[in-house]
Amino acid sequence: MKILYLDTTSNFLYSAVWEDGKVLKSINQQLDKDLSVFTLSKISEMLSNCNIEPQDIDKIMVVNGPGSFTGIRVGVTNAKVYAYSLKKDITTIYSLQAMALSSNEEKDYYVPLIDARRGYVYAAVYDKNNIPIIKEQYTSINALKCALEALPGEYQIITNDNLDFENIEKYSPNFKKIIDTYKDKKTENPHAVNPVYLKLTEAEEKNSLELI
Repeated sequence: MKILYLDTTSNFLYSAVWEDGKVLKSINQQLDKDLSVFTLSKISEMLSNCNIEPQDIDKIMVVNGPGSFTGIRVGVTNAKVYAYSLKKDITTIYSLQAMALSSNEEKDYYVPLIDARRGYVYAAVYDKNNIPIIKEQYTSINALKCALEALPGEYQIITNDNLDFENIEKYSPNFKKIIDTYKDKKTENPHAVNPVYLKLTEAEEKNSLELI
């Protein structure tokens, strides 16, 4: 089986080609505002370097959030078009799940964080068996710190953002571990694959306030 992994939920392009337990090629590149411009060409180049045609991919694994609203849409849209046009299987995972699995530390809990600005983060807490102890959510930093103080064990923070936490490990995806873990996850209809934002956009928040 050949799997294409795609994550554009931040200002990085994280992508990999996996075949039968081995990562053939991967991309870990900061593209910032050029993410939407170069994602397809970078993936095409990676496939070509593996001597793989797009139709040779059996499944697409796309990270559908949370993270950058624009970045999430880039990855989800590309993955859906790929899966639908070539009739390929598609499955989704959270960015927070990928982050927790990529830690190199041996701790009781893993806490991936993504800065959501204004004192809030996207966060979750997973145990060493990848079971969510605190589910993926949009929460205040203060509330999260209180929750972490109550954990009966050591925890590892994983983030690439400048946040006020101790014991931070920078996120670098462990493509093999992520794909090995979720390779058999149930596939979805491409039309049913949607972004997971975990919060309203600023425009939606404004409209909801105006309606109150």
